[in-house]
Amino acid sequence: MAKSKIMIDNSKVRVTKWVFDPGDETGQHIHEYDYVVVPMKDGILKIVHEDSSMTFSELKKGISYFREKGVNHNVINANKFQYSFIEIEIK
Repeated sequence: MAKSKIMIDNSKVRVTKWVFDPGDETGQHIHEYDYVVVPMKDGILKIVHEDSSMTFSELKKGISYFREKGVNHNVINANKFQYSFIEIEIK
């Protein structure tokens, strides 16, 4: 399983650092808040969606992306190296 460390959790945001060894995953989950992801390095994540379909996301260090609440997925490190990102949830 991927390791998470909550860095900030207050009434406005929750900031979590996620670290994945090769093949690690978050487990299927639903996001309760809108969120922003900030990749810490270049890499590829395998995404398993609610309907079991799969996609691959190629992320670039420092190039953030936004998603709305309700996303239901499992995130898997598809790299042969440790991967990490910062997730900022907007409450």
